[in-house]
Amino acid sequence: MARGIIAVLSIALTVFALADCVQTEDAKIRGLPKWAWIVLIVLIPWVGPITWLFVGKDRSSSGGGGRPRRQGPLAPDEDPDFLRKLDEDIRRERREQKQRGQDDHGAQGEDGPGRDGGTDPAAGEDERGA
Repeated sequence: MARGIIAVLSIALTVFALADCVQTEDAKIRGLPKWAWIVLIVLIPWVGPITWLFVGKDRSSSGGGGRPRRQGPLAPDEDPDFLRKLDEDIRRERREQKQRGQDDHGAQGEDGPGRDGGTDPAAGEDERGA
């Protein structure tokens, strides 16, 4: 059981270090060229990956914050252009719904049943009598 856990940890560490090495820019790699670090990580378990993580990559950052921060808004609800467009879309949809509601109401008054229930007494007698 312990050997299995050690093997899994070794593989996980190797995969993590290998992925980190492959994605690192050449300018941030210290000591050896990238291809040599990859060989070291893959061929020497534990030592290669740990050496890469502590020595191989220049981890100092000029900003002091680690990851570079995005310049723009972080989420759509923080983006003023997105919010303005959303507000315009909502207002336009409400206007269109209101116009459709008025058009339906106006069209029903013209084409639909009238005040007397929509029956024409003369037409009704002809249909019933025939």
